Amino acid sequence: MSKELKRAIEEAYRVVVFTGAGISTESGIPDFRSPGGLWTKMAPIDFQDFVRSPDIRAEAWRRKFEIDRTIAQAEPNKGHMAIAKLVDEGKVSHVITQNIDNLHQNSGIPAEKIIELHGNGTYAKCLDCGERHELSWVREMFETSGLAPDCRSCGGIVKSATISFGQAMPEEEMNRAHEATLGCDLFLAIGSSLQVYPAAGFPILAKRNGAMLVILNREPTELDQIADLVIHDEIGATLAPIAMLN
Repeated sequence: MSKELKRAIEEAYRVVVFTGAGISTESGIPDFRSPGGLWTKMAPIDFQDFVRSPDIRAEAWRRKFEIDRTIAQAEPNKGHMAIAKLVDEGKVSHVITQNIDNLHQNSGIPAEKIIELHGNGTYAKCLDCGERHELSWVREMFETSGLAPDCRSCGGIVKSATISFGQAMPEEEMNRAHEATLGCDLFLAIGSSLQVYPAAGFPILAKRNGAMLVILNREPTELDQIADLVIHDEIGATLAPIAMLN
């Protein structure tokens, strides 16, 4: 199977990579949706609740800093580095990701090549004016007062720069992902259950547009039946030889 994937990548004109939580679990970051994951133990906070309640905002930040104890230690794995090499070689035009961990950037992929559908958890933004706030500042304010801090510039609500349940998907990123998907002849979906929409619609769009669809995931997905090639295996171990990392 990996030989087939290697050949498909070599023969492709433009590859788009789509990544989900599965690639980051190999860096030690837990998948919140999996059995035993955080969301099976604690219901995620809805965006509208976050906006309306200072108490809920404080709870959201408490959870965020607890989770970050794990995420902050994570480093890009062989899967991330293999993708970075394919980007550097010009074979992969864009990486569309559902992940919020910044590991694709940390692997060396230029930010302009990465399309983050669910945002980024390594910094915060004001929901009103959009100003960026570093998490170190948010943590200091929160630990000092026990309250969720307001924006330094406009007094608006500060939130982790991620897309929460009930929050609108980012229009610019969705448009960029749509354009990138239509421009590829090989769409490689990696480490995603392909159950979360609208993000999971991109592999379908690529297939309908005539691109080859390849799915690399440890477990079966709902889109396996329409894919041209399906590989159920470890991500790093599969991609590293293809990118000639080892």
